[in-house]
Amino acid sequence: MSMKRTILTTVAAWCLTLSAGAQTFAEDFADSTLRLDYILAGNSQEQHIYFSEAKQTSRWAGRKSRLAEVSLRGNGQITLSDHATGRPLFVHTFSTLFQEWQAEEEATRLERAFQTSFNVPMPKRPVDVRVTLTDFHDKVVGLLEHTLDPADILIRQATEPQEPFQYVWKGQTLADGSPDITACIDLVIVAEGYTHSEMDKFHTDCQRVVDALFAHEPFTSMKSRFNVVAVDAESAGSGPSLPHQKRWRRTAVGTHYDTFYTERYLMTDRMHRLYDLLDGIPFEHIIVLVNSDTYGGGGIYNQLTVSTSDHPTFRQVLVHEFGHAYGGLGDEYFYDDGYETMYPTDTEPWEPNLTTLVDFQSKWADMLPEGTAIPTPPAKVPDFRNLTSDEERRQLNAATQRVGVFEGGGYQSKGVYRPAQECRMKINEVEHFCPVCKRALVRITDFYTSQ
Repeated sequence: MSMKRTILTTVAAWCLTLSAGAQTFAEDFADSTLRLDYILAGNSQEQHIYFSEAKQTSRWAGRKSRLAEVSLRGNGQITLSDHATGRPLFVHTFSTLFQEWQAEEEATRLERAFQTSFNVPMPKRPVDVRVTLTDFHDKVVGLLEHTLDPADILIRQATEPQEPFQYVWKGQTLADGSPDITACIDLVIVAEGYTHSEMDKFHTDCQRVVDALFAHEPFTSMKSRFNVVAVDAESAGSGPSLPHQKRWRRTAVGTHYDTFYTERYLMTDRMHRLYDLLDGIPFEHIIVLVNSDTYGGGGIYNQLTVSTSDHPTFRQVLVHEFGHAYGGLGDEYFYDDGYETMYPTDTEPWEPNLTTLVDFQSKWADMLPEGTAIPTPPAKVPDFRNLTSDEERRQLNAATQRVGVFEGGGYQSKGVYRPAQECRMKINEVEHFCPVCKRALVRITDFYTSQ
């Protein structure tokens, strides 16, 4: 090959690399959503992933920039790569109920299967899909790879909404008054355990969800970056199932208490059914609002938030669980009663508000006041179980603003550290997120909404 041709070839390759890096959403994706359904199965030692089906739904409501980046690692990842070139096009991280179950004692003697679904932008060309699950040491232990052709005739079409829905809040609107689903994070609230005659109550409860969520910083300051949609999914019976009372109900998405035999853990494993209810409705995050006055709920990162509507601690539980599902925040309380250690001391947690000090510099080291001891000795604060005055409540809430490295978190009293003595992610009696959790929520919102 001549020197001139070599130079021209090199320049052409360099230009192609620049062009690939600068490609826009519209070059690789259509403005619609590809829903991918999977089954996750196994036991405490094995994880298997099986593809179920694909479905094309309505417009794409997710991010249109930073497509191949991740904001948090999560416990799993789904990646779409160009089949012809191998170039990564889109990455989404998540956690699952299946992986939570693997830490239960039951998983040592039983194999089970769980559903999960993911929304990704509809590719214009064939893509290679890679789904991975990681263990508590951040090692890949479950893997599925398959190729998907957008022209596949077996991709189901479901572009029209199947359930009535209405906007409770529009963060930003277009010229015609319709919600701007590109500029905002689209949050759906799905009715669960509400009969046809209780839909007026559901709409009132949805407004209470909006009021509770946006009463907390940093959501108050970022309200214009969210759209909130109420989905009127009717149930045959009122309220969720309560197995410990032998009460089973036919509800929209099959929630029940006693998940993993923990009475207050209210969750559903019918993820495919839940996504069916949302066909044709642009969304990114899900709140399942359960018509119940019994304490309970749950939150799984980039999967869903479940909260009851009428318990006295409704506001606190809702915001706490949304912190898990939306912000990827970890629990900061500890009981030392877990069957398996979820945060081994040789691995840095992916949650932004927990550390094992393996890589503390990647967490909130830049927010520590100079001279802060590690671990940080706790200050004396009122007993949150026996608050008797507004002054005691003020003192307790003030503890959320002191950033340190306090031992105990992630269900373990030793080896895991949290950023505040008390926080919304630790106890219901504290009203606020600590500064570290607030920053994490701001960062993830910026990630979703920056264009």
